[in-house]
Amino acid sequence: MLIVKRYTATWCGPCKQLAPAFEALQNEMPNVQFQTIDVDQNKDAALEANVSSVPTVIFEKDGVPVYRFSGVLPKSVIAGTIQKFL
Repeated sequence: MLIVKRYTATWCGPCKQLAPAFEALQNEMPNVQFQTIDVDQNKDAALEANVSSVPTVIFEKDGVPVYRFSGVLPKSVIAGTIQKFL
């Protein structure tokens, strides 16, 4: 199973830009598990994943991180990257 974790914060402008693409992909790809983690509410998870800036997105395949990016990417780029790991 592929899990896509988005680390975000309510005060983060780029996080708000990424949110609609993330939500659309969640609806379009039911075979992928999407998680949103607020770094202010879940500092331990952010530290464990070595997240130092938001937004950061980490792809995990079978519990192992296989890809990550920080910042905002177009929805089509994120979708293409997801397809590579399915």
